[in-house]
Amino acid sequence: MQILKTEGVKKSFGGLTAVNNVDFDVNQGEIMGLIGPNGAGKTTFFNLISGLYQIDTGSIVFDGVKISGRQPYHICRHGIGRTFQHAKNFPGLDIRENVMMGALFGKKGQSRKQAAHEVDDILEYVGLGGQGHKHVPDLTLAMQKRVEVARALATKPKLLLLDETMAGLNPTEVEEAMVLVKKVRDSGITIIMIEHVMRAIMTICDRIFVLHHGARIASGLPDEVANDPAVIEVYFGQSDDSEGAAEAKTAETADSDKSAESGES
Repeated sequence: MQILKTEGVKKSFGGLTAVNNVDFDVNQGEIMGLIGPNGAGKTTFFNLISGLYQIDTGSIVFDGVKISGRQPYHICRHGIGRTFQHAKNFPGLDIRENVMMGALFGKKGQSRKQAAHEVDDILEYVGLGGQGHKHVPDLTLAMQKRVEVARALATKPKLLLLDETMAGLNPTEVEEAMVLVKKVRDSGITIIMIEHVMRAIMTICDRIFVLHHGARIASGLPDEVANDPAVIEVYFGQSDDSEGAAEAKTAETADSDKSAESGES
């Protein structure tokens, strides 16, 4: 069953079209990968889904309700949580207080006592149990990203948007992040993930959607997308042997686990 569907979604900034007539859908319980070169419009697309930006044309329907045009807090409380390309935690608060913000914001009318109980459970769930007293500036990048995931989970999402959660992590941390993403999906939460760590994309995603210059150029199963000539040309790099190029690029990225360059996805 589809939980999210966009039709003809378009967003321009002045003369630049960042998202161009995108039709997209994700099924309940899927992990959907969203990939493309830097500047392809991926983060902008997340911003449209979450209501941070308003679409110019088209529609976005989530869980049977049209959400395009609604404010971010309405969309969050309807069941969409998200993280950001660069972790946006509150530096003046400790881990527990950061996650508490999500718990209080995500459910209208919830008491602080109720939220506090949920926060402790969530911290255990994401591997931060017993560390709630630590402050953001003292955390490793991997821990900062987990705090952001925890805060998003505290809003009780049905759909979680993960924006480069694995960027900048070492191979061990990437493996741990992959385990967490699958754990979240197995709990019943649908996931769309923007990621440049191809080992993660190819391993845990059910389907992959590829953007280039704001438009879809391919979508399908991981193996189908990795061997699509258009994807290889604009994302993996040109080669006469398309299949070999895709496999080589996937292996290369898996070995290096390099994150994308900074800037708008």
